[in-house]
Amino acid sequence: MAKKRIGILGDGNVGGALARGLKRAGHDVRSAGNEKAAVRDAAKWAEVVIMAVPFTAIDDVVRNVGDLLTGKTVIDATNALDKDRNLALGFTTSGAEELQKKIPRARVVKAFNTVFAQWMESGRIGGEPLAAFVAGDDQEAKRTTLDLTRDIGFEPVDAGPLRNARLLEPMAYFVIQLAYGQGMGPGFGLKLVKTESRQPAP
Repeated sequence: MAKKRIGILGDGNVGGALARGLKRAGHDVRSAGNEKAAVRDAAKWAEVVIMAVPFTAIDDVVRNVGDLLTGKTVIDATNALDKDRNLALGFTTSGAEELQKKIPRARVVKAFNTVFAQWMESGRIGGEPLAAFVAGDDQEAKRTTLDLTRDIGFEPVDAGPLRNARLLEPMAYFVIQLAYGQGMGPGFGLKLVKTESRQPAP
């Protein structure tokens, strides 16, 4: 795809890995951590903004940059976990849907949240592409995000409308439980195995 200006809000493990992967793919990337002016500069400059901050920091980030996100694709890569690392939302809404309500003039897409940070730079484990599930209501924003995941090295998967983030966020929590609750560690990822035939919707 054409080179994009991508602002990554959050410079931790997730933000750093995505920055490296997107730069390798040829995109212009600016990352910002906790410094409010730098975060605003990155959000203003970018065509696409990636939220890579802890879920509990979302409100502070929105207060800082919400007015700069109008019309932009905003990729929510957060895991909807509370301060005790339990699932914060579920069943009737999701972190991504709540973010869309907070920035109604932006185009929110859920992506990258089901992958451990160490695989985000390449989108692969041992040469095998991992699935990147992408959910959103704005079709152009979703296509842009699907293309970005492919550029990094993932297998992009259209996961439907933004409300399907209600499924992706618990999926991420389950992956975390497998890694740390069940002792599997983070050395795995999700891959979608499919046939060529498509089944009608139920």
